[in-house]
Amino acid sequence: MLDHALIYDAEGQPLLNGQLNESREWAQVNAFCNRVYMPLSTRPLVAGSDPNATLRTLSVGQIVFSRFCFGTPTKADEFDPSSGNIIVVNTMRGSVRQPLSDGTSVDTRPGDSYVVDCSRTDYWNVADGSDLQLNLTISHRLMEQTAQRWYGFVPEDDLWRKRIVFGRGQSAWLSLLNYATLSINANSDRVDSPLIEKRIEETICLELLRAWAASSGLNLETGARSAAPRYVRDAERLMAEQAHKAPTVVEIAAQLGISARSLSEGFRRFRGITPHDYLTARRLDGLRKALEEASPTHTVSSVAAARGYVNMSIMSASYRQRFGETPLQTLQNRTGVGRGEPVPDR
Repeated sequence: MLDHALIYDAEGQPLLNGQLNESREWAQVNAFCNRVYMPLSTRPLVAGSDPNATLRTLSVGQIVFSRFCFGTPTKADEFDPSSGNIIVVNTMRGSVRQPLSDGTSVDTRPGDSYVVDCSRTDYWNVADGSDLQLNLTISHRLMEQTAQRWYGFVPEDDLWRKRIVFGRGQSAWLSLLNYATLSINANSDRVDSPLIEKRIEETICLELLRAWAASSGLNLETGARSAAPRYVRDAERLMAEQAHKAPTVVEIAAQLGISARSLSEGFRRFRGITPHDYLTARRLDGLRKALEEASPTHTVSSVAAARGYVNMSIMSASYRQRFGETPLQTLQNRTGVGRGEPVPDR
C-alpha cells in the first residue's frame, strides 16, 4: 500500500520535483543519511560497488519520512546516540537484517516494521541491495512527550531499549503511514492544515508507543502510573484542579507538606518530567478549554490573563507547540468568526 509513498500525493501529483531523489555517489548518500537519520557509518559489502540509492524525504510535523535504499548490499552501524533519535524501518521490498533485544537478529520482509531507539541502545543493519524502505525518524523527546500526555508517565529505559518487529503484513500501522503520506500536498510538499498535521504526528507517535509497549509486555494503562507514590498523584490532582489560579510548584508542594525538591525528585523518578512541565501542560489544557467555551466578546488576552498568563508571546509559542494551532485559531473556531460574530483583537 506504500508503493507511491513520497512519490505522488492523493491527487496523483508528483512530490519532490526538482530535488535530489537518487544518487550513485557515496558522498551524497552518506550526507543524506547523516542529515535525515543521524551520523552513522556505511560500507558496501561488495568491494568497490557504487550505490544506486533512492533518497526522498519529507516531514509531517516533527516526524521525518524517508523513502530510502542503498541499491547495493550495505552494512550500516555506529549510529550516533547523541542525536536522540528513534528510527522506524518499514520494509517495502527485499529484506533488511536487524538486531533484536535478545541478541539474535531478524530479516525484515515486506510489510514488517521495526523500531529502535538509537539514543538508548546500539543499532546496525544489513541491506540486501534489492531492498526499499519507508523510514521514520522521530526524536526520543517527542515520544516521551506523547507518553506523558496520554498516559501520565514516561516509561523507563526498559521500554526504549527494546528492539522489536511489529505491525507485520497489511497492518493498520502501514495504513496510517499511507494516510500520512497521502495528506501531503504536492504544491507545497507539506500538509496544508497545521492542525491536521499535528494530529497525524500525534497519532503516529501514539500508535507506535502502543505497539512498542504491547510487544515489550508493558501495560501503559497501569504501568508506572500506579507505582507512583501518593504525593505525586495528589500533586497531579491539585495541579489539574488549581491550574486556572496559576499556582507555583512551591505552593503545590507546601499544600502537600513536602519540599519542592522532594516533589521534583518524585516526578523525575516516576513520571520522567519535572512538576513544572506537568503544571505547564495542565495550565495549557485549561486555557484551551476556556478558549473553546469563551463568549464572542472575549479575546485571547482577556481569557489568558484571567488564568494568570502575563507573557502572551511565551504562552502562545507553548500553546502552538502543544496543540498545533495558535490560541487565536482556537478562539476563532469556537466563536464562529466569519459568520457575523466579532473577531478577537488578538
